[in-house]
Amino acid sequence: MANFSERSSRLDELRRLIRYHDRKYYVEAASEISDLEYDHLMDELKQLEEAHPEYVTSDSPTQRVGDAPVSGLEHVEHRWPMLSIDNSYSTAEVRKFSERVRKLLDGEPVEWVVELKIDGVAVSITYNDGLLTRAVTRGNGVIGDDITHNMRTLNDVPLRLDVDKPPRILEVRGEVYMTNSDLVTLNERRRKAGEEPYANTRNVTAGSVRLLDARICAERKLHVFFHGLGFVEGLRSRTHMDFLSELREYGLPTTPMVNSFADIDAAIEHCDAIVERLHDLDFEVDGLVLKINRFDQRESVGSTSKSPRWLIAYKFEKYEAVTQLNSIAVQVGKTGTVTPVAGLEPVELAGTIVRRASLHNAGEIERKDIRVGDVVVVEKAGKIIPHVVRVEKHERQGKLAPFIFPVVCPECETVLVHDEGGAFIRCPNHDCPAQLKERLRYFASRDAMDIEGLGDKLVDQLVSHKHVANYADLYRLTQEQLERLDRMGRRSSENLLQGIEASKARGLARLLNALSIRHVGAMGARVLAEHFGSISALQQATVEQISQIDEIGPVIAESVFQFLHSNYGTRTVNELAELEVSMDALQRASNAIETGALQGKTVVVTGTLVRFTRDNINDLVREHGGRAGSSVSSKTDYLVAGEKAGSKLDKAKKLGVTVLNEDDFHALIGG
Repeated sequence: MANFSERSSRLDELRRLIRYHDRKYYVEAASEISDLEYDHLMDELKQLEEAHPEYVTSDSPTQRVGDAPVSGLEHVEHRWPMLSIDNSYSTAEVRKFSERVRKLLDGEPVEWVVELKIDGVAVSITYNDGLLTRAVTRGNGVIGDDITHNMRTLNDVPLRLDVDKPPRILEVRGEVYMTNSDLVTLNERRRKAGEEPYANTRNVTAGSVRLLDARICAERKLHVFFHGLGFVEGLRSRTHMDFLSELREYGLPTTPMVNSFADIDAAIEHCDAIVERLHDLDFEVDGLVLKINRFDQRESVGSTSKSPRWLIAYKFEKYEAVTQLNSIAVQVGKTGTVTPVAGLEPVELAGTIVRRASLHNAGEIERKDIRVGDVVVVEKAGKIIPHVVRVEKHERQGKLAPFIFPVVCPECETVLVHDEGGAFIRCPNHDCPAQLKERLRYFASRDAMDIEGLGDKLVDQLVSHKHVANYADLYRLTQEQLERLDRMGRRSSENLLQGIEASKARGLARLLNALSIRHVGAMGARVLAEHFGSISALQQATVEQISQIDEIGPVIAESVFQFLHSNYGTRTVNELAELEVSMDALQRASNAIETGALQGKTVVVTGTLVRFTRDNINDLVREHGGRAGSSVSSKTDYLVAGEKAGSKLDKAKKLGVTVLNEDDFHALIGG
């Protein structure tokens, strides 16, 4: 009896340990042991169960792969239909959708969740009292195929929920997918076996989940992310964000990079930002999903016969092409970031011929094992520039040398440095010719100092002839110097000098943007200029004082402070000031109204306007001494609301912010 007790206790302990480490690895991405240590635990469990088969349980980690193929896939009716999702392809369509939702909710404020839309195969998995009992494909939405035998092979699908008191019934819905790196490995194996490679991860996944032999599915290394729920009894959560947290408590992996937002404007802004980060992912995404956070509001909004009314997919067209990588070059940006760029055999992509693609950083090249001479898959999604998705390693001819990232700047030979805690490699030399050219191009751009005629080729000449070594040198250029350059006659030289002179009066906001301070764009520059009014006031501010400003935060604040107090930044500002470049916000530089209703006030605009444009109002706010904000907060003094004003109006009312219509605003400024 003692032996039975000891063996049973060790079996329970091994299963508990393996489930714990599965959760740490697949759900929390925080593995605590090595693969070898994990394998030792699994081997010990297998040996004990083989010696004592009477102790084997259906939820043991050893039971992920069945002994024999199933004879066929059983059709199963979903307890709750798996409806489709309405699609949109523009932010305008997303806004119209949000307006429809608000009408259905009688104007009630809505919190939005934004999730990645995984490009995989939809699945519904049911747990009864914590034990996995059934997994079904979406099928036609009403009836799907029973694929329980295959889903049991996925390591990130727990056979038993890791919680003491699970819901009595929990039907979770998600997306089964394959990573790009696993597809590369699978295609290499298929090539060696004389089999055709798979074209993409979705095709592999769709075929694998419906295989009759679970042992083959297990070899495919599929994964799943959960993001929705079907029929449930005993769920605690009342919002989607809480629901995802609850699933993670149970040991279920949820879709990553999920965020919630108080209004649709912030959600859309996040959508645009997240598309730029898709290259970091090792799995395919074909859009984003925006959904109501609160479950009670979802119930109020309801569904049509085909789709829920409480969510929408914001999709972007994706285009792929296969071509050869002929070269990898590095280019130096205006802040010193050294970026690798792929030189491609020309290929048509989204109606244009593509010859170059971004490789983003050294880590991406290493992670994807990208080598010159490789056949690669290039993708363009939405508005982002083309990037390399993966290498078709099964097409690799012979031994190709790994790419060695340079250790010195290719332009100035300064030793490159890694960003602290970041993925980028940077040239720290502010006087680097490549950085200088990029900074000058940006300095002259429309959103910065708007110097017409100062194009790329002219910038190259000015730097090459050593006429310009910094921003201040632009204001020291002479007509004689310019006329000696290619394609620069008297009239062109005169026009350029006039444009340079006119740029002196652009004001502090444009200047701060033009200086290429890390993390500071046009919006941040404008906020800083409106708050401080002058460069001298900004120089006197501490990091804490800068970071407390709405829309700035600690990262931008630290960057601005370091720039203004560095030798390079101090020298730059002083030289430009000596050359009479305006260092004040426009309202001070142009003797704007210093008294009146808007002096020191923050004004936000929302809705459809008739009398003014949004830019008109923002300009008038600044002219009358106020600050034009982009989001409503407790520091907002006025909200100018046009027709179809949305969540900003609700938030303003909730915070007690004074709401004006266009006539009220006109009267306020003395119109």
